[in-house]
Amino acid sequence: MTARTADRCHPCDREAEFALLPPRERIANDAHWRVVHAVDCALLGWLVLLPRRHVTAVHDLTDAEAAALGTWQVRLSRALRDATGCAKTYVVQFAEAEGFGHVHFHVVPRSADLPAAQRGPGVFDFLRAPAREQVTAAAADRFALELRGRL
Repeated sequence: MTARTADRCHPCDREAEFALLPPRERIANDAHWRVVHAVDCALLGWLVLLPRRHVTAVHDLTDAEAAALGTWQVRLSRALRDATGCAKTYVVQFAEAEGFGHVHFHVVPRSADLPAAQRGPGVFDFLRAPAREQVTAAAADRFALELRGRL
């Protein structure tokens, strides 16, 4: 990842280039939300659901954005179950990292055989994995296209 300053918003920067984004950064979208594969992650299928406009707190979502949010979370969870065979999905929202204050929801497939240490909050170990263990851009693009077909 490149260095970011506090006044930059990575999701908004990427949204501004929407038409040029690779499949992993535009798996699916509607007027309010965009689905991407997580970057710098060692778990294939880790998705991020982003509002298409800049918003930094859940309470600032419009009624239309809020109405679509639950539908997206369930659709993505079902598609991940079908694509990965996961036992369940985790849905998490913090939006605190520098450059990522933009509201976003992690939708994470949790396999039945995931070790206990990586369940619950431990799943974030996949975002701290060394580069050699991370999902490649090519693998994320292939997965994105497969998941897009399920949505």
